[in-house]
Amino acid sequence: MKALVYDEKLKLVDNYPKPVLSDEEVLIRTVMVGICNTDFEITKGYMGYKGVLGHEFVGIVVEVGKNANKDIVGKRVVGEINCACEECSWCHNGLQRHCPNRSTLGIYKKDGCFSEYFTLPYKNVFVISDNIDDITATFTEPLAAAYEILEQVHIKPDSKVALLGDGKLGLCISLVFKALNIDFVHIGKHENKLKISKDLGVKTKLLSELTEKDRKAFDIVIEATGSTGGFETSVSLVKPRGVLVLKSTITAKEGLNLASIVVDEINIVGSRCGKFAPILRLLEDGKIDVKPLVEKVYNIEDFIEAFDNNSKKDTLKVLVKF
Repeated sequence: MKALVYDEKLKLVDNYPKPVLSDEEVLIRTVMVGICNTDFEITKGYMGYKGVLGHEFVGIVVEVGKNANKDIVGKRVVGEINCACEECSWCHNGLQRHCPNRSTLGIYKKDGCFSEYFTLPYKNVFVISDNIDDITATFTEPLAAAYEILEQVHIKPDSKVALLGDGKLGLCISLVFKALNIDFVHIGKHENKLKISKDLGVKTKLLSELTEKDRKAFDIVIEATGSTGGFETSVSLVKPRGVLVLKSTITAKEGLNLASIVVDEINIVGSRCGKFAPILRLLEDGKIDVKPLVEKVYNIEDFIEAFDNNSKKDTLKVLVKF
């Protein structure tokens, strides 16, 4: 089968082995995938991963293991990407996303969805309604990651909130926050990207427009820049004893200045993957329109070109159709 594989270098192959289905898994035929900045970070050394990349997808279940429900065959699905053991204390306490024995689709110990077929545990997949189109469905994983912030941090009606970063992740967070009527200001470097938020009625501000009055002005700051400079700017915006939510996975080699975190007693919250169910409800109700984020949809034969396009700083979301 065709697959986009990373093994010291990126290559599109035609003869990658079709995955072997376990008793607890379903076999999924890929319909469409999204390229994430995490995929790009892997090619720079993040997680030391080698194998098929990809974790954002919509697909159709074509086969199930003997312990999975056969009624799901033929259904269009999305899926949560962390595959937990369900036997350790973390899993028993509902923290499957932090299971020490887990694998993660296309990121750690499990081939991803940038292939014609892949597998996931049956418990990880969600059947999606017909009114969610393939492009919208492909955004489920990053939108769920955005929603995760609200599971971890209580945002009060009068909280002063800033979102820093106008890339793909930052815009997904903006879409979710707006859908839930959260009051915030979206800060970024690019007028064309911030326009997506502005057109939704979100308050926006260019990074170059920040003034001394913005320093230590926000109760909660969400960092989604993917850069060390963005991290340090985010720290400067948080009030003493405020909350800094880190959404980026940064493979930084240079040092970070953490002194103000100690001096201002800033609470740092790492935020990663989120639950799919609440996002799927928002998508089913038409509360989120992802189409303005789509840069281009490629065919599988042009996967390398799509990946290269995604790595450009000005590129929005790149999708690949199988």
